[in-house]
Amino acid sequence: MEFSLSIPAPAVRAGMTRAPARFFAMPEPEATDAELIQRIGDGDREAFESLYERYARPVYGFALRRLRDRGQAEDVAQETFASVWRSASSYQPERGPGAAWLYAVARNAVVDRIRVNARASPNVTAETASEAGPEEAVQNDWLAWRVHRAFAELPETERSVLELAYWGGLSQSEIADFLGIPLGTVKTRTRSGLARMGDLLEGEDLRG
Repeated sequence: MEFSLSIPAPAVRAGMTRAPARFFAMPEPEATDAELIQRIGDGDREAFESLYERYARPVYGFALRRLRDRGQAEDVAQETFASVWRSASSYQPERGPGAAWLYAVARNAVVDRIRVNARASPNVTAETASEAGPEEAVQNDWLAWRVHRAFAELPETERSVLELAYWGGLSQSEIADFLGIPLGTVKTRTRSGLARMGDLLEGEDLRG
């Protein structure tokens, strides 16, 4: 969505030949997840669009890892954000960061879909469909969510190298051959990508 802002030019005093100075508004600081969710609770559609742009890819990736089906992952992502719009007013920032709240909404949507699949297919075990799991599994899910969130913000050049290394299982030499870039470039992008992810994860902890 694009907006245009028209600002009337300042009056020029008689005798002035120099063009009036231009003033530039300082960019507003990026809203935190918690602030966006609270604004969504008040019916702010722009805040909803911002949160969607920020988390659509991580939600989809999380659902895809759990369901292993692209169509169902897309459906779950839509269900997640529909739930966000309906229930944002119930969010209480003092009880935890916004990212954790959104993760819980996404996880519930995934669990609901697993239960539906379990009823449709007797091959899905009750353990797979269970919402409550060991604490370690919950923590692993949360860590995977945060990593995928940070990963989605990397520049494409760094993300492609890490994808091939950690999801494709390629060595750095194989990545260089596959992408047609020098081995040194692969090593540099890997280091910078991992360092950037570390900064993003640390910033996420502080932002809430």
